[in-house]
Amino acid sequence: MSQTDSNAAHRERSRNIGALRGLLPFLRPYRLRIAMALLALLIAAAATLAMPAAVRQVIDQGLSSEQVASINQYFLALFLLAAVLALFSSLRFYLVSWLGERIVADIRSRVYEHVLRLSPTFYEVTRTGEVLSRLTTDTTLIQSVVGSSLSVAMRSTVTLIGGLIMLFVTSPRLTAMILVLVPLVVGPILYYGRKLRKLSRASQDSIAESSGIAGETLNAIRIVQAFTLERLQGDRFGNAVERSFRIARKRIRTRAALTALAITIVFGSIVLVLWVGAHDVIAGRMSGGELGQFLLYAILVAGSTAALSDIWGELQRAAGATERLMELLEARAEVRAPARPQSLPEPGRGRIAIEGVQFNYPSRPQQAALQDISLSIEPGETVALVGPSGAGKSTLFQLLLRFYDPKAGVIRLDGVDIAQVDPESVRARIGIVPQETVIFANDALENIRIGRPDASDEDVKAAARAAQADEFIERQPEGWQTFLGERGLRLSGGQQQRIAIARAILKNPPILLLDEATSSLDAESERLVQKALERLLHDRTTLVIAHRLATVQKADRIVVLDHGRVVAVGSHEALLQQDGLYARLAELQFGRQTSVLQPAVSG
Repeated sequence: MSQTDSNAAHRERSRNIGALRGLLPFLRPYRLRIAMALLALLIAAAATLAMPAAVRQVIDQGLSSEQVASINQYFLALFLLAAVLALFSSLRFYLVSWLGERIVADIRSRVYEHVLRLSPTFYEVTRTGEVLSRLTTDTTLIQSVVGSSLSVAMRSTVTLIGGLIMLFVTSPRLTAMILVLVPLVVGPILYYGRKLRKLSRASQDSIAESSGIAGETLNAIRIVQAFTLERLQGDRFGNAVERSFRIARKRIRTRAALTALAITIVFGSIVLVLWVGAHDVIAGRMSGGELGQFLLYAILVAGSTAALSDIWGELQRAAGATERLMELLEARAEVRAPARPQSLPEPGRGRIAIEGVQFNYPSRPQQAALQDISLSIEPGETVALVGPSGAGKSTLFQLLLRFYDPKAGVIRLDGVDIAQVDPESVRARIGIVPQETVIFANDALENIRIGRPDASDEDVKAAARAAQADEFIERQPEGWQTFLGERGLRLSGGQQQRIAIARAILKNPPILLLDEATSSLDAESERLVQKALERLLHDRTTLVIAHRLATVQKADRIVVLDHGRVVAVGSHEALLQQDGLYARLAELQFGRQTSVLQPAVSG
């Protein structure tokens, strides 16, 4: 079952706001503040519920000609109740709003830290734009609920219960009539609330879809513009936004109907009950003050009921948002540290042993990416991996970095099975210079410091000099503090590659993976990058993925891969003599003039 299908099934199973229970672990650390907020809520609610009783005394006693002297005391009591209400309402607002902001910050941090550690398998089936939507839009909904709506819901619930009790104390007969009418109010709220929740989840999913499209397009803006796809991509995004709007319109219409229906039924019931009460006053069965008290309590109950019906929709939306965030937190990395991870030997030597490895990508389980691969690489040796596209070269790199675990076989690093080692420890031993360097939206110093985050500025600059990167960095307007642009748009391909090499030099790992670092460079950039690579390759185990055979002639060994299998191993000259796949690849690239190839990589 795909992740999308699994999510859909999960949504069908969840039909109430129980998903909000997922917030409990984030609330527990702030129990004291929650208790203080609840105390302030109860005091404010008590002051609110006391006001109608005070008004009754004003009407029945204070307005009587025999009680003229005490009228000031009744109004003073009313003012004091209002002051208590104001003080504790503001305290409740501050505490609950603080909780909302704090909890959302905690959720965002927890979810982001979690998704950073998920395996590539997760991102094979999940758009990064959808993850970003959950981190932003969904957490904003939760902040609104925890910091506002939940507080109002609790206040309204307390006021509703207290108001009903006081209504019964004031007039059991009229209260009984109200209770008979309650099912007419609660029924439509529950029905529309369930419908609203489904629409809210669909609305959030549609927003995530449009965010995914936007993120995908903006990350490839040069390709979009080069192929004049602006109109097409604009239409894709516009259609997604329109779908989102249509769902939102249904949600708003449903919520508006719920609010209108609830208010009509609630206040219609109150009018009916008060009509009966007015006849009781005329008949002398209750005083004017009692009717006034009953009226105020009825208004409090009606207002609380209407608020709850309105907030119910917010809680439904927040439940959907919480559900989506919990799905992210519940996602488990396919590759994770064992319960008792083994340690790699110190210092690292860089010996690699690949023994009978087989591997299928999870998204393509029927297609073998690697089949019975066995290879031993000694410390300090340079081994080139060549072969047609899809032969398994990049897959082998991903297994060495433990982004995936093999289906069968073992990969050992310095004699230790890496499946028994924390993935972070494995990756700490390996440096990589990818074919396409990722430049972060930061300055030159921080982009190189990625290789070793605790490195000093001097260490970073020394690595840049070794990578031939200092000369173009120092020519930038702000030197080392120059912002390199999002995804390195202000740098050429050769400059980006030298940044990547500087990172690897700064990291100084015993094992280095080169993914054809010079394949797309011009002659001058390639010369500078090759010069930097010579320093980087010195005295460390190196694996090179080579699409251009001119870059691997000086490797200690060349491993030829085809359809996930090792089909030949040897030196450049020996492989040419075998007249196999390597010789055919060489002929395709250079014709019959393979003898004129000049060495370009030294080991």
